Amino acid sequence: MTGRGRFVVFEGGDACGKSTQAARLAARRAAVLTREPGGTPLGERVRHVFLDPASGEVDARTEALLVAAARAQHVVEVIAPALDAGRDVVSDRFTGSSLAYQGYGRGLDVEAVRALSRFATGGVEPDVYVLLDVPAAVARQRLGDDRDRMEAAGDDFHERVRAGYHALAAAEGWLVVDGSGSEDDVERAVWAAVSGRLGW
Repeated sequence: MTGRGRFVVFEGGDACGKSTQAARLAARRAAVLTREPGGTPLGERVRHVFLDPASGEVDARTEALLVAAARAQHVVEVIAPALDAGRDVVSDRFTGSSLAYQGYGRGLDVEAVRALSRFATGGVEPDVYVLLDVPAAVARQRLGDDRDRMEAAGDDFHERVRAGYHALAAAEGWLVVDGSGSEDDVERAVWAAVSGRLGW
């Protein structure tokens, strides 16, 4: 009988290198690669609305609910079936993003956001979170001027998100990897950390 797959999630602020490193780890493990918001046809439509500057001023609770709706579909349609079939899954963002962005960043009650995320996931939890951390100055340089709605939320907001990520990582035992090096250097550090934690 095939065992359950392992679920690895990359978290971090914008321009920390999550998408690149998630893709590299997924390729190394022949894992299912996915992202949030997104990962399903419904989720990708939510992603467009969520990140589009034309969506205007979006209430923090609306943000949390949009992402939770996309996440529920993501778990049912992609994540849970793959894990149950014995496939590893690597996701670019998951519940940690809601806690950091809508909780710490937007100022919603973190435990309320956690409860909403738990409802959306039906209890599916990652085996390991990897926080890619980069200094704010590095992130700003990588982003440039063409930014989506969340990337354009301002330096104060992104500093609160980064502080929130550090608080979550410390409290919940996440792996923390410096994301400011070269892509190859970061990949080596990620692999060492993840393989050490999961026994790969």
